[in-house]
Amino acid sequence: MKIGFLVNPIAGLGGSVGLKGTDGLVEEALKRGAKPVACERAKKCMQELELDTSSVILTCSADMGENAVINKSQRYEVVYSFAGDSTSEDTKNACKTFLEEGVDLLLFCGGDGTARDVYSAVGKDIPVIGIPAGVKMHSAVFAISPGGAAKIVEHFAAGKAELRDAEVMDTDEDAYRRNELRMKVFGYAQTPYEPVLVQQGKSLFQSVSEERAKEEIARFACEFMADGSLYILGAGTTTHKIAELLGLGEEKTLLGVDAVKNRKLVGTDLNERELLRLLENEKKKEGNPPVKLLVSPIGAQGFVFGRGNQQLSAKVIEKVGVENVIVLATPHKLSETPFLLVDTGSEELDKQLSGYMSVVCGYRMAQRKEVRRG
Repeated sequence: MKIGFLVNPIAGLGGSVGLKGTDGLVEEALKRGAKPVACERAKKCMQELELDTSSVILTCSADMGENAVINKSQRYEVVYSFAGDSTSEDTKNACKTFLEEGVDLLLFCGGDGTARDVYSAVGKDIPVIGIPAGVKMHSAVFAISPGGAAKIVEHFAAGKAELRDAEVMDTDEDAYRRNELRMKVFGYAQTPYEPVLVQQGKSLFQSVSEERAKEEIARFACEFMADGSLYILGAGTTTHKIAELLGLGEEKTLLGVDAVKNRKLVGTDLNERELLRLLENEKKKEGNPPVKLLVSPIGAQGFVFGRGNQQLSAKVIEKVGVENVIVLATPHKLSETPFLLVDTGSEELDKQLSGYMSVVCGYRMAQRKEVRRG
């Protein structure tokens, strides 16, 4: 069994610093203090991956793969080398090399942009599975976590995983930064499928009943947000509806993280560093009620944290407190989502968030929903 393995080292850089993507903005992300995340998530997958001695991992040099497997007992071989900083062309050229080497499965680490590059090079000629590490992961070719990716590879190598067509989604990052979500299906890749381990593609729920449900949720939120607390509002149309009813619709970012207190916007499109500073300043004020965090899961995927909202990092959530996280979702979205998922990058925090929680789904209405670690 030959497993092709590559890492996009810059994937996910823009997440915590609020850039909503990394395409063309690596220098800006680093200037804002971004820390690489892809290599660490790739290493985590490799640490959990167990293959028999007859299998070999074919990979790329340095941060594009070798550095994630170099301390592993698993047999590996570097078949593609690059110089300087890796590029989109390196990803495509590495994939073409994997094709020539006859790999049975291609395991990659990155986000939607990496998935697009991989698919453009191999199409349906090689089954692929992604280790989630990007800012946006709307495609259905990703495992729910690095550990989930390892399990899928093991099952595939043992002949226990069926293949299915999975959407590779392409998002216009420039539009995304302007609060416009423009997605299209770039193609359909072959992916080993295991319902519990592979995420679903993002779904957009839009109907009259959905809009009515969002308004009911927002009406209730406007009531409890009158308690004087600082409220951090995550991305999405449900939280944006709250801002609309508060009269802040034109100021609230649809795809960013904002902060509201006493019906006033006190921070827009905040990144991790800005959120931590805001939380610290709020903590210094005596007599203030606790900060609350309002988030809505991604449609169909069910991720509350770890997909598209990396500004809400483990550090931010820990400062807010798990008990102060409020999840909002319409009944339709909940009916299409078997369980909610969290992938904060901190195993301890994911464990604290796991279990059952009440999800606000209407005016003074809630449903109990299971939350699982990614």
